Amino acid sequence: MELFGTDGVRGMAGEKITAEVALRLAMAAGIYFRKTAITNKILVGKDTRKSGYMIENAIISGLAAVGYDVRQIGPMPTPAIAFLTEDLRCDAGIMISASHNEYQDNGIKFFDKRGNKLNEKIEAEIEAIYFDDEKIAANQAKFMSIGQTKRIDDVIGRYIVHIKNSLPKSMTLHGLRVVLDVANGAAYKVAPTVFTELGADVITLNNEPDGRNINEACGALHPDRLGEEVRRLRADIGFAFDGDADRIVVVDEKGNITDGDKLLGVLATHLKQKNQLSNNGVVATVMSNQALEDYLEAQSIKLYRCSVGDKHVLEVMQKEGLNFGGEQSGHVILSDYAKTGDALAAALQVVAFILRKGLKASELLNPFELYPQILENIKIKKKIPLKKIEGYDEFIKNLEAENIRSLIRYSGTENLLRVLLEGKDNSLVQKRMNEILELLSKKLNG
Repeated sequence: MELFGTDGVRGMAGEKITAEVALRLAMAAGIYFRKTAITNKILVGKDTRKSGYMIENAIISGLAAVGYDVRQIGPMPTPAIAFLTEDLRCDAGIMISASHNEYQDNGIKFFDKRGNKLNEKIEAEIEAIYFDDEKIAANQAKFMSIGQTKRIDDVIGRYIVHIKNSLPKSMTLHGLRVVLDVANGAAYKVAPTVFTELGADVITLNNEPDGRNINEACGALHPDRLGEEVRRLRADIGFAFDGDADRIVVVDEKGNITDGDKLLGVLATHLKQKNQLSNNGVVATVMSNQALEDYLEAQSIKLYRCSVGDKHVLEVMQKEGLNFGGEQSGHVILSDYAKTGDALAAALQVVAFILRKGLKASELLNPFELYPQILENIKIKKKIPLKKIEGYDEFIKNLEAENIRSLIRYSGTENLLRVLLEGKDNSLVQKRMNEILELLSKKLNG
């Protein structure tokens, strides 16, 4: 698709994401959702980027132009948009955010009336409408059928109550010191409020958004400073969020950053011990370390793998009847509480696990050692189907025989081949990496 990527439409604001693009995309989405409209309302939220004002106004105009009423709620986390779309009985929800990207970028994500991200088939239909001048023109509303907008400011309380309810009512965070890095993003109000109301002693970092400083040397992509502050303040634990709070990084009391795969393993075990892990299964992507799969197998938990992207995680969860999954990057989906990755819901489950065990975070958040993993990118001149490369299939079979996991794929946007090898023996993995790089480089650059 030309517009939609792995998570909605994303690009540089004012270049790919212009007011014109946002306007027309909103019109196309509105035309699509009108087919199954019930309430004739669409929810619109955003993160704290300056360009959000431009995009928000364009989206509102586009939706009103095709007859939709809009409910604006201002800066809120992406998972809040998913929850509130269903809770407010809207026909759809739209989140304006480029997630963990720098402030120059922005994006537009869509949710259906149940708060689920759209599948690729629906995105393709919306994109087809976007490029259909006749359909856009034919669906212009007139006179009293033109939509209107209303800003509602009290919905933050609904989401806060919803997230707090994910923690057992018998559990309090009193006596727990927590450091939060909210990345100058969409959770800058919500996250401190949730932890404070639950009784924690809360120290918040990077909670003064100015439209430009979102994700700037802070948050989930830069958790080192959080680790330093957790140690300095003698806190019990620290949580870093990204700009739209659908991604989390956990730091223990020693300032150590918890690997995303280890976090998935810990939470899966936590849910199973509480008899809350549906069908004893977890979904992770092809990027997750084999050590996670082996750890879960030892706990009699099955791991299902999927393509990269939290919407793919959710699709497999729904297909297999599971309620937990995520990505090593920090997207954690607890579908009993959230329809998409929700950093706050994940944080509270981590806290619940620590309190229930009565141990320190450092004693609980390192349940297994990761296997050595090497990732290399090869610049190439041409993209030949890998199976047509002489010697490729045989090499992969040999890797499997040596228990080396491989993930080899072309970049969708650049002339690059991405090669990932993983196994227990680091020297052997490095040796095989050198061999396959030599093989593929000759074939693809000859």
